[in-house]
Amino acid sequence: MRIKRQLSRLIFATTIGLSSIAHAATPLDNTTFTFNGYIKLDALASQYSDGTIASGSIARDFYIPSLTPVGGNDEGTQFDIHVRQTRFRFGSETQLTNGDKITGVLELDFQVVPDGNERISNSHQARIRHGYLKYKNWTLGQTWTTFLDASVFPETLDFIGITDGIIFVRQPLIRYTQGAFEFAIENPETTITPFGGGTRIVSDDNSVPDFIGRYTLRRSWGHVSLAAIARQLSLQNEQNGNNISTTDNAFGINLTSKINLGEDDIRLTFNTGSGLGRYSALNAANGAVLNANNEIEAIDTTGFAIAYRHLWNAHWRSTFTYSQFHADNDVTLTGSSATEKTFSTRANIIYSPTPELKFGAELTYAERTIESGLEGDLNRLQFSAQYSF
Repeated sequence: MRIKRQLSRLIFATTIGLSSIAHAATPLDNTTFTFNGYIKLDALASQYSDGTIASGSIARDFYIPSLTPVGGNDEGTQFDIHVRQTRFRFGSETQLTNGDKITGVLELDFQVVPDGNERISNSHQARIRHGYLKYKNWTLGQTWTTFLDASVFPETLDFIGITDGIIFVRQPLIRYTQGAFEFAIENPETTITPFGGGTRIVSDDNSVPDFIGRYTLRRSWGHVSLAAIARQLSLQNEQNGNNISTTDNAFGINLTSKINLGEDDIRLTFNTGSGLGRYSALNAANGAVLNANNEIEAIDTTGFAIAYRHLWNAHWRSTFTYSQFHADNDVTLTGSSATEKTFSTRANIIYSPTPELKFGAELTYAERTIESGLEGDLNRLQFSAQYSF
């Protein structure tokens, strides 16, 4: 639970150092500022059945389905401790002279970004998670994709928790909301497996945005939501001396629900499609593969997840999850090292002496199988402490 505190205009302008900018941009007399976030410590002990993960990899900080080692000779155990999920959120709301209002959000954390170090200072750079404005029915900026339902994220100590089965993308977008309906055009990007396998090709050659629509039905028992996406996969590049100009169409659906059971709840998600790629399971499979004729072919994927949250009493609660991902690869094109399927399951216990503070322990078991049949698993024990404000 986060507690939002109104900051006085004078304190905000002095602390953030934006006094002159704020006065130039909007009358402060009509603007309210908010600041909230949390400080979070994560300690992780991870045991891999088939090797270890390289130092500096984001899979050391949180679970990445496609990075579980496979085919190694020995088991490996690694311990990591960090505060990179710590998060700060700045908000503003301005009453306009025409009677309308406009809101803005800027949210930062320290995940994923490179160039940190663990030798002396353990410094890490901040990154933008969200940066957007809302005016009337419009959302403009960077935030969760309309294809994602953020309300089905479970309360886990892992950064995402049901990574194998969930849609997870933040990106720049223009979204229009009318009642239960949402429509958006969003930033396009194509990820491609080279012919025969190899290093992922990331193409920014799309000529049209990703098109997404969503409908959400809300009732006293919870909600159910259906989203659909249509997008272009494109590669305009030179590979092995050949000029490549190829496109393919991609589409998919994402069905989600949260069902209230008294103080408990169940959260469900199911997604399937052709060419979902980077939207699904943190890009466990690419959106397309390049064939021998230098044409791209979309890869079909399916993911699903379930999470159950139970309150033991006013201070103790637990979440239990299972999530799974499967890619229908054409092995003659992708090669045998492509990820075929992954799954993970976790259980935790969380103690909150007050709403602002929580401590927790979480067990995770995960498996990854590649097309050759090789597989590897992960056992992880995670401890977290979090102070929200």
